[in-house]
Amino acid sequence: MHIEPGLIAPVKLLFAAGAATIVLASYVPQLLRQPALLLRSLLAALFFSCFMQAFHMKAGPSELHFLGVMPLYLSFGFVPTLIGLGLGLLLQGLIFEPQDLPHLAVNSLSLMLPLMVVHYGLAKRLIRSEGRLTVKCLLKLDAAYYGGVLAMVGFWLTLGQTQTSLAEWASFAVAYAPVVLLEPVVTLGVLWLLRPAGLLRRQHFAALCFAPPLGRA
Repeated sequence: MHIEPGLIAPVKLLFAAGAATIVLASYVPQLLRQPALLLRSLLAALFFSCFMQAFHMKAGPSELHFLGVMPLYLSFGFVPTLIGLGLGLLLQGLIFEPQDLPHLAVNSLSLMLPLMVVHYGLAKRLIRSEGRLTVKCLLKLDAAYYGGVLAMVGFWLTLGQTQTSLAEWASFAVAYAPVVLLEPVVTLGVLWLLRPAGLLRRQHFAALCFAPPLGRA
């Protein structure tokens, strides 16, 4: 989902930086009111960076990564995951991919905006209709999120300084199919560990480090 350096004009990068700053700043009061969210945000950033580095390859006009956003969202909650995406990309840029730093805001928005749409527009409605988080809900959440990411990448490509064909974007979208199929498996494993009687929920640090189950939030 990385937009390659040099593709977006500097003035458009400034607008993206302003938009990303507004999005993140709007959740700062919530972080200050609930200090546990700060720890969860740092954990989300760390795990997200590890996911990104675990698998990445060039795919068409962008890059293919294992994002692991749904496991993060269901483990740490919405706000920590949202903050963690931005911090994780910053951490990755500082340590591993400094050439990606100019597009930090663009890449952050590509991940944060779909998560906001899923959280506010789909997740709670699915939970209410199903009564709990089912595999069916999980697959819908994953499909909606990755559909949003692909749409955001297409949006940035249309703003690029060089023309990108629909076929190139389509090749990127198709390349993401294995990741979309793999992530629900990872998420189910995480949810198994985080079930009420699971290994992680039994630890003393669980209430501090992990969000309540989505169906109970």
